[in-house]
This record gives sequence, C-alpha cells and structure tokens, in this order.
Amino acid sequence: VVSTQSTGDEKKVSSKNSVPEPGQGDEIQRISKPAKIVERMVNQNTHDEIAQDFKYWEDASDEFKGNEGTLLPLWPFKSDKAKKLSVTAVVFNPEYNDMFAVGHGSYDFLKQGPGLVCVYSLKNPSFPEFTYTTESGVMTLDFHPEHPWLMAVGFYDGGVAVFNLRDKTNEPSYSSSAKNGKHTDTVWQVYWQENDLDNNLNFFSISSDGRVTCWSLIKNELHNTDIILIRLNTLTEPDPGAGGLDLACGTCFDFHKATDYLFLVGTEEGKIHKCSKHYNSQYLDSYNAHHMAVYSVRWNNFHPRVFASCSADWTVKIWDHNYSEPMFTFDLGNSVGDVVWSPYSATVFGAVTDDGQVHIFDLSQDKYIPLCQQSVVQKKKTKVNHLAFNKHYPVILVGDDRGNALTLKLSPNLRKCLKDKAYSKENEIAKMEKLLELVREPTEETDR
Repeated sequence: VVSTQSTGDEKKVSSKNSVPEPGQGDEIQRISKPAKIVERMVNQNTHDEIAQDFKYWEDASDEFKGNEGTLLPLWPFKSDKAKKLSVTAVVFNPEYNDMFAVGHGSYDFLKQGPGLVCVYSLKNPSFPEFTYTTESGVMTLDFHPEHPWLMAVGFYDGGVAVFNLRDKTNEPSYSSSAKNGKHTDTVWQVYWQENDLDNNLNFFSISSDGRVTCWSLIKNELHNTDIILIRLNTLTEPDPGAGGLDLACGTCFDFHKATDYLFLVGTEEGKIHKCSKHYNSQYLDSYNAHHMAVYSVRWNNFHPRVFASCSADWTVKIWDHNYSEPMFTFDLGNSVGDVVWSPYSATVFGAVTDDGQVHIFDLSQDKYIPLCQQSVVQKKKTKVNHLAFNKHYPVILVGDDRGNALTLKLSPNLRKCLKDKAYSKENEIAKMEKLLELVREPTEETDR
C-alpha cells in the first residue's frame, strides 16, 4: 500500500507484513513532482471555465457604468480540516504570485481549539500544497519578503512560531515558550522586518498583553526584546501603583515602508499610536481615531505620509500622519474587519465588512462612495474577515468566518491606472498629494 500526503511533505511506504525495500522511497520521491504536475493539469481541466476567466475575462459592461466596477468570483478554497474554523489571516507569498497562506482559528473565545495553516496555489484549487496543524488557534500570518519559504505565525494562546516550507515536517522550526518571553494573551499580528545589526532574521508581534515584541532567530532559538509597552495614557511612563493594569490591548500594527524605525499601533480602546523602535518610553504621537477597537492600520504603499485604519465602529479613515484629524472618513454601515491598500495605486483600497461585503474605493475617481460594493458570500450572516491584494494579478483574496477563502477578479474600472501610459510611482504619489491638498484647511500648519 502506498500512501502519500497531498502536500508532498512526507512519503511513506507501508504494508501489513513487509518492510519497505531499499530504494523504494527514492522511487516515490522521483514520481512525486510529475504526480503533482499531473494533478494540477487535471484540476485545470476540471475548472477550465474559471481558468479562462482568470486569464481573459474583462467585464465589457464597465464601459457603460461610468466609474463603477464589479468583482468576478473565481476559485473557492476550503480544507475539510478547517470545518467550524474561521479564516483569521490571508496573505500572498511575496515571490510566488500564485501561492498564498490561509490561517484558521476562532474569534469565538469561548470555543477555542486547535488551529490550522493551509498554503494553497492558484494552480491547484482542490487541495492545499502544505498543511500545518497547530495546538492553538492561528490568529495571524506573514511571509518573509526575502526568504519566501519562511512563515511567521501568531496564536491565540500568545505563542509565536516560524514554519519553514522546505522542511518535511509539521513542526515549526522556531517557537516561543514561557521560558523565552511568550506573550500572555492573544497575538493579533506578526510582521517580518529587515535583519538586525548582527544579520539575524527577526519579526515583530503585537498582543493583547500590551507588548510589541521583536523576535530574533538565533541558532535554533527565538530571542525576544520588548520594543514598547502600550499604555492607556498618552505617555508610556509606567504607573508604579497600577500593577500592569494601565497596559492597553494592542490589536494591530504596521511598519513604515521607507522609514524603518517608524510604526503605527492600533488598540482595543480605539486609539492609534505612532511609535519608534528607538523610543520605548513615549509615543511620537497619538490619534483619537475610533470609538471602538481598531482592527487594521496600514501605511500607503506609495505616499510616505498616508495611512488607513478601520474599526468595529463601522468606519474606515484615511490619515496624513502629520495631522490629528482624518483626511477622509467612510461609514460602511457595519463592522469593518480589514482595510488594505492596493499594490498598484496610491488611491485604491479595499475593505471588508461583517455583512459579507467587499468595498473597493478609488479616491482619485470618487471621494465619497466606493466604485464597487458587492456581497461575496452565499449564506446570510456570514462575515468577511480579511482581504489581500495580489501584486501581480488583478485578483483579491477574501476570507470569511466559515473557513472559506475566495479569489475574486477586479473588473477594468477597478484597475484603470494600470492602463494609463503615464503610470509611475511618482505620478501615484502626486495623485494622492493633490487629494490631500484639496481636503486640508488653508490655515493648518504642515507640521505639528
């Protein structure tokens, strides 16, 4: 009997009364790659119509809709192991454009159990390429930008781990423990950073315990350093009599694309703090951003001063970090689970809401309403939690609270800038700067 995992990670040859013959494992190793190619060919034939739409579909009706656009559903991705689990993270691989990872856990904190990470390819929508089962629910994922086989994971129980997709094992290569500074509450986000001064790989994590922590991969261990403690008051000087009760719950963060030491932190109290790696005693700035928990904060991929935030208070806000008030505020009528800037335009961003809808905005086309507002779930009361843009293809990935990940293709009106002959990074920055000048009050100072 020959049994092989669909991921190709482990190959076993077993029989009731026999021992594997020498060289038999090598034969299976030799045919595993051809078998995977054949499997992908069969899948492509099975889903031929979707593959054709992915490659060639353009919504001709966009020409008659003004600026409005649509989203075409492509492949759905779901694992049998992810039943009764919610999608808690979606992220595309930075090097392999067809590969992405989906994290599964639970936002119902009374029903916690094991978690799951599935790594899929658009070339095989039927089965994940890699599957990792975890003891605690997965809350966040991030691929390393230069080493795309390394994946950092944050868990509900406060742990973090690093999986190596090249290893033929289900166990993480690195993991935190109580001995090496494991968080005492849920880890909401992890983020890879550039190597430290000793050239060690490192990533950051943020948790409800109020800590923003740097984890360095040294030999076979994770070493941690607390970068900042998020406190309820504006200045982060500790209150000796508070006994740690003055710590705020961190929910999300994002690092500046150009200035390595600068990062933003969102909190459960609705505040956003601008912080520096070099100052752990105080914030650079604080914004009274939202009335409820901040679920996502993202720096713009082009303009160095602009960031977006979203919250359970139903709003998405666009900020210039030099100002205390938002430049734009959008009320989406439901709790907003995620907001993401597009990788191809400074003025395009997407958001997902608890009523199962995806909203795509282009501020250069319309400053008030989305170009696309579309429901992408089949069942009522299904929440869409997370969103990711593909950097190479006109495709987005969304995850819902029933464990489904769905790919959707953007219609031409939602990616007009790609057809613009004058398209460049400088022009995208100028586009956003023009918008900021329109909404700023003339009496406002440039710097605070």
